[in-house]
Amino acid sequence: MEKAIKRIMTIHLQAGKANPAKVGKDLAPTGVNILSFCNQYNEMTKSQLGFVIPAKVTIYDDRSFSVELKTPPTAFLLKQYAGVEKGAANPGKEVVGLITPDQLRAIAKIKLPDLNTTRIDSAMKIIAATAKNMGIEIGEQYSQE
Repeated sequence: MEKAIKRIMTIHLQAGKANPAKVGKDLAPTGVNILSFCNQYNEMTKSQLGFVIPAKVTIYDDRSFSVELKTPPTAFLLKQYAGVEKGAANPGKEVVGLITPDQLRAIAKIKLPDLNTTRIDSAMKIIAATAKNMGIEIGEQYSQE
């Protein structure tokens, strides 16, 4: 017999740094054992320290839960590769950083499982559009055709 699902939520946390203070406000109302969640998340993400790793948490009626890790947010990866703190205040008029086509391909490979495409060139176009919206240019300009 399958468990009845009570709620599904996504929580964005620093890899390996989940603690009850950070997730309590999200998980406490569901009755989930917060310390158990933190330990499981930290164990699952300890190899990815420094990244923001979203966790899709499925909470069941019996207060048990399952955790599925997603890929880091595209904006987070672009900022990290470009070496910038935040995106442009006026994208299109302001450039805050630059990434190479190889870095674009690397980000697309990381994000591919969570995108609605299976082709790397399509994934690169999606990532390039996000970069443009953040004021991050792609060196040796990657074409968007």
